[in-house]
Amino acid sequence: MSAEPFRIPVNPEEAAWVRRRVEEYRFFEEPEGHRWEHGANRDYMQRLRAHWLESYDWEAAVARLNRFPHFRVEVEPGFRLHCLHRRSSRADARPLLIAHGWPGSIIEFESIVERLAEPEDANLPAFHVVAPSLPGYAWSDRPKSPIGPRAVAGLYERLMQALGYERFLYQGGDWGCVIGGWIGLDSAHVEAIHLNGYGLRGADMRVTSEAEKRWMAKASRLRATETGYLMLQGTKPQSLGFAMMDSPMGVAAWFAEKYCGWSDLDRKAVDPPFPMDTLLDTIMVYLSTRTFLSATWIYRGLYLEGGFSMPEGRRVEVPVGVAAFPHDLLAFPPRPMVERAYNVVHWTDMPRGGHFAGLEEPELLLADLRAFVAGLHGS
Repeated sequence: MSAEPFRIPVNPEEAAWVRRRVEEYRFFEEPEGHRWEHGANRDYMQRLRAHWLESYDWEAAVARLNRFPHFRVEVEPGFRLHCLHRRSSRADARPLLIAHGWPGSIIEFESIVERLAEPEDANLPAFHVVAPSLPGYAWSDRPKSPIGPRAVAGLYERLMQALGYERFLYQGGDWGCVIGGWIGLDSAHVEAIHLNGYGLRGADMRVTSEAEKRWMAKASRLRATETGYLMLQGTKPQSLGFAMMDSPMGVAAWFAEKYCGWSDLDRKAVDPPFPMDTLLDTIMVYLSTRTFLSATWIYRGLYLEGGFSMPEGRRVEVPVGVAAFPHDLLAFPPRPMVERAYNVVHWTDMPRGGHFAGLEEPELLLADLRAFVAGLHGS
């Protein structure tokens, strides 16, 4: 399998089309007193549009991302995954695959990649960092039909082998934590996994304590109020695509509402807790590559594979580290429930943070990953 060096393109014609559509966008009414409880906030979207047209610089974002080495790697005949691949100069560096989710991209790891590869202290672990774009996302090839997270886990394993890594560590949140669960179950090459979300659930989800009962009730409330997108993308993604593939502002609103609702922020806040440039960088990754639709296919693939649960009688036996951020959409249940399905050897209850750990709390995520790896085998 081959790995070809790659530079992220600006795609100027697509960027120009996006700008025209944003300029032409017509706003509409919203309920009186609305913030985000009914969906995207009009005032924020108007300000985001103005910033997009007047200040945002997509070419600068591409140049910034191209400071890192990128590759497109053949993982199946005729099918390539894009990845950022930053090798460390350290002789003792360990291969690490770090995996994003939706609506995310490798941008989530931009602030920590260099420090993972070249830590500021020689006593800290160093890594050869591999950050792939999911199949159908960004600069990875699109599958011919929807594939789910278990299939992606197999592609990620082949990616690491194609890059020359027979053994590797894994870190993931959102889809990354679901894929990580499958890698932990199925891979003979992963040494340990670090998760910042509870994605792949154990088959045994019986409630056996008051703490588990409270977690289950909260999870049910979130499922009722925050997962309409999941049902739509998991059942009828093509219908959604007909609207979104022609509406950059629609994509922006779809993403902005998630970045607001799934983050750890003051409930009175009107804005997502990130600079507008950060949000627009992510939006433009999807728009400039025309991958909004193909990025939703993994949700359909999840349903076709059978959902979020492990097979009966299976358990992840490789060492597992948990970074439990309190306001994550995929917040962990109490540790005893998790340990029914995962060999948890490291657990940190974070003081703050939500779903987008690499953007919200990169220092906490970085420190916890380092601590987990340093503790493996007493190394």
